[in-house]
Amino acid sequence: MATEISIRLAKVGDEDALALVGQATFLETFSGVLDGAAIVEHCRATHSSAQYRQWLEDPRYRVWVAEVIPGNAPVGYLVLAPPDLSLADPSRDLELKRIYLLGRYHGGGTGKRLLAQALEQARSMGAARLLLGVYAGNDAAIGFYRRQGFGNLTERKFNVGGRIYDDHVLSLSLST
Repeated sequence: MATEISIRLAKVGDEDALALVGQATFLETFSGVLDGAAIVEHCRATHSSAQYRQWLEDPRYRVWVAEVIPGNAPVGYLVLAPPDLSLADPSRDLELKRIYLLGRYHGGGTGKRLLAQALEQARSMGAARLLLGVYAGNDAAIGFYRRQGFGNLTERKFNVGGRIYDDHVLSLSLST
């Protein structure tokens, strides 16, 4: 029996669920890659309920949450945001801040469905490009983005726990 996943726009009140999924997926993805204490500190700082609430209250952000049916347990989400990349043109670019999905739900089409929501929204907002940063060692995520049409734009450095890691910055043209 296939698991049914619903996707909806997140709202104020969803911040605890988003923080939980963010922390769980970050731990799941980076355990064995990053130092455990660095993971915990990174999650405390960047996956707090307060951070998600701030995004949910900001009209420039859109957040979608993926939930399992029945029960509506959160298993993933996507954040579409103003670009926070040095090479971005804020007048024409948007950024996929996060597209996170618990590993047991990979391969079922939920990531594509979340991305489709973001693409539709970005086009309706008049964006010309969608940008994202992804850890250079995350081959599964990079493969997913490439299959969706994203290409290399540049590289950047990412600091977690005082260690520097390489990120690829990818872009997708939204021109039709």
